[in-house]
Amino acid sequence: MKLSKKKMINAPVIALLICFNAAAQINDATAPLHALQPEYPTPYIVPQNESIKQVLNRVHNFLEANSADKIINASTKAEITDFKKNKDVDITFEPGAFRLTSYEWGVTYAGMLLAYEATGENYFADYSNKRIKLIADVAENFPAKHIKDPDMLKTLHPEALDFAGALCAAFIKAKQAGLKTDVNPLVNNYIDFISNKQFRLKDGTLARNRPQDNTLWLDDLFMSVPALAQMGKYTGDVKYFDDAVKQVKQFSERMFNPQKGIFMHGWVQDMGVHPQFHWGRANGWAVMAMVELLEVLPKDHPGYAEVLSQLQAHIAGLVNYQDGTGFWHQLLDRNDSYLETSATAIYTYAIARAINRGYIDKMAYAPVVLLGWNAVATKVNDKGQVEGTCVGTGMAFDPAFYYYRPINVFASHGYGPVLLAGSEMILLLKNNDFEMNDSALQLKVKK
Repeated sequence: MKLSKKKMINAPVIALLICFNAAAQINDATAPLHALQPEYPTPYIVPQNESIKQVLNRVHNFLEANSADKIINASTKAEITDFKKNKDVDITFEPGAFRLTSYEWGVTYAGMLLAYEATGENYFADYSNKRIKLIADVAENFPAKHIKDPDMLKTLHPEALDFAGALCAAFIKAKQAGLKTDVNPLVNNYIDFISNKQFRLKDGTLARNRPQDNTLWLDDLFMSVPALAQMGKYTGDVKYFDDAVKQVKQFSERMFNPQKGIFMHGWVQDMGVHPQFHWGRANGWAVMAMVELLEVLPKDHPGYAEVLSQLQAHIAGLVNYQDGTGFWHQLLDRNDSYLETSATAIYTYAIARAINRGYIDKMAYAPVVLLGWNAVATKVNDKGQVEGTCVGTGMAFDPAFYYYRPINVFASHGYGPVLLAGSEMILLLKNNDFEMNDSALQLKVKK
């Protein structure tokens, strides 16, 4: 039916009057305004284990399809399965989107192993075990001159902690979880580099001569401490625990800001002033290193209480910088820097694990990780790619460097943390109940 001109003019007015009259009925006297549903940018819900597992599955499937699990002839590209008969052949890993022997993949191997622990699904552990076995087989069977993968050569002959620490810790975890492959030659090679060959300051603090001489990188807490901690557990030799505790103590004395409760990214010995840029992922490496050290450090070790106190201070600082979306920023204390996924995932994992191990108050901190996981889950797309992750990042002493670092779905730093975060959340949810209490995410207290 065709509306008359008069009716057409009046229709919007009538609609406006209807809305006005409806709104007029909603006021403090007529409706519980406190119960109105806000328009949250991130799902404000208690996550469910099945939905978390679906995210982990997508990540697994993407990585299984896009990371190598075969050795090929470097010239013919044919797969090599009999290593003993091909010792004189030039070899490399099959093409893939990610490197198998970087520190990022050490985190990924550990994440897959934790996903297996949390879900019981063998395919998570299989992902790590078959690739760790592949690396061990190459190291055992092929001389360096025939290895044409440059990153494999770097992990056989490390020149930086990046190619030793995270892999060392993951390989020990895999071995203790049932991996049959002999990884001891690789583990011993890694720990020898960390303990005896990596450059240190005079007081024994692990350091680098880049970008300036005598530079501490906060990242290096993770590139060393978990490996030292796992080696202490693996061998029973307390010297590894002692070194790990020393690193936490001496890094913290120089780089932790007790007023803000967070770490600076870099510290250069020869600077009279130490500029503080509180980069998100580096703070993630630090908090994760402390959680993983406490996991195996004997409680009667003289450094246990100090490491625990430092962890608690760091977590208390970190939660103050969580954005309302659940994410943390690229520079933690600069809200106009972008929201970054890998740091958010690492904090979610580390804080959840600290709750699960009783290091911190779960009533106070559990809502932080519920929101953090909900944020992270929005960044795993249908393909299983992790979006919003900052690419590999050096050190700078100006803000522009950090503000404008690119993000990329092939930034490998995001995948292991997402696996770790989701797995630890499953374990948290298995042992605790949460609810919407007066519209807020809260721990459900049993009465």
